[in-house]
Amino acid sequence: MTIKDTPEEWEIRATGTPFVGKKTSVRTDEVVMPDGTVVTRDYQVHPGSVAVLALDDADRVLVLRQYRHPVRHKLWEIPAGLLDVPGENPLHAAQRELYEEAHLKAEDWRVLTDVYTTPGGCDEAVRIFLARDLSEAEGERFEVEHEEADMQIERVPVQDLVRGVLAGELHNNCLVVGVLSLVAARSGDGLDALRPAEAPWPARPFEA
Repeated sequence: MTIKDTPEEWEIRATGTPFVGKKTSVRTDEVVMPDGTVVTRDYQVHPGSVAVLALDDADRVLVLRQYRHPVRHKLWEIPAGLLDVPGENPLHAAQRELYEEAHLKAEDWRVLTDVYTTPGGCDEAVRIFLARDLSEAEGERFEVEHEEADMQIERVPVQDLVRGVLAGELHNNCLVVGVLSLVAARSGDGLDALRPAEAPWPARPFEA
């Protein structure tokens, strides 16, 4: 038996978009179930995201502390952002986010993992990259605004983040998945065996 997610699409009898926001929308589909009944499913339509686990030579991860209004928390996170343009190369988007949020660049990029954040209610797909060989970016710092203007930036040892995740003290999806995937990769075939940065991503197809 192969444990692998597979694409599949059940019949949709009708669809509507009752809400359209600035970046996302809500879709309502009438979906035919295996027994023939038709049920309504509401979900958020999302352009997709990228996140960057930036690892320095001292085995520290760059993290940001940012206010997230829906959950009424300041969360420790890794740099992340939306795929602003349909079909955008996710590596380019990740490089942009690392520059904008941390004013850093990286020479070594790998795909750490791909996830659907909340597949029961949202179609958001996230590609989490591992970025190494970090250095300061050239030029002016990106001018931040809104929640990002209050961001705190730190570099935290990997094991401290692992302890925080397992203690229930760190909750951001990309940070949790990224850090634990890093540890798993190290204990397996090693970081150099990770997929290349331009690996195909069926959830959000792109041109290299």
